[in-house]
Amino acid sequence: MTIPETKIYPRTGDRETIYLNSVISNPNISVGEYTIYNDFAHDPTQFEKNNVLYHYPINGDKLIIGKFCSIACGAKFIFTSANHTLDSLSTYTFPLFYEGWDLDKKDVASAWDNKGDIVIGNDVWIGYEAVILSGVHIGDGAIIGARAVVTKDVPPYTIVGGVPAKEIRKRFDERTVSKLLEAKWWDWPPQKIQQALPFIQSGDISKLFDEENQL
Repeated sequence: MTIPETKIYPRTGDRETIYLNSVISNPNISVGEYTIYNDFAHDPTQFEKNNVLYHYPINGDKLIIGKFCSIACGAKFIFTSANHTLDSLSTYTFPLFYEGWDLDKKDVASAWDNKGDIVIGNDVWIGYEAVILSGVHIGDGAIIGARAVVTKDVPPYTIVGGVPAKEIRKRFDERTVSKLLEAKWWDWPPQKIQQALPFIQSGDISKLFDEENQL
């Protein structure tokens, strides 16, 4: 039995796909084990710079990504500082340019509306050039279509697409979704996951649970 190592590059000779948690240094970004990012246009190890945008430390907001996610080339996570405040009579960010307007530096964050953390569940597939906006929570097992712009929360095991992203369909019936959310297979030890792969890959939920009970 061979368990994959959580090194930077999961595949020999492939420098376009990485285990994302191996290259994260920002304390406000956390990524679970085995989550992969592929980028054929830029260096995938520059994910923090190229894909996590307007993520200013002054806000303290976080990007949280679960385990076993698949993130396609060009996916973007756009944070609070891109949200010019709507409470002002002007959308111009006067507080950001406090020096020129003789404003108090401590009020700089009032230039934008704070939407909060972006939270991505486990086993989420984010398609090519999809955009996830600040404050959005995406449930376990969801799929985000290519070039979708996600402005609202996405329930677990739901496929969304479009601009703005809307539900296309559920991946499974409610009973199966409930069982998967209860099982949390992504938290199993790697050896147990490997033993269950035939059932995970075939979509056989009944045998997956039989296997769980036997292990």
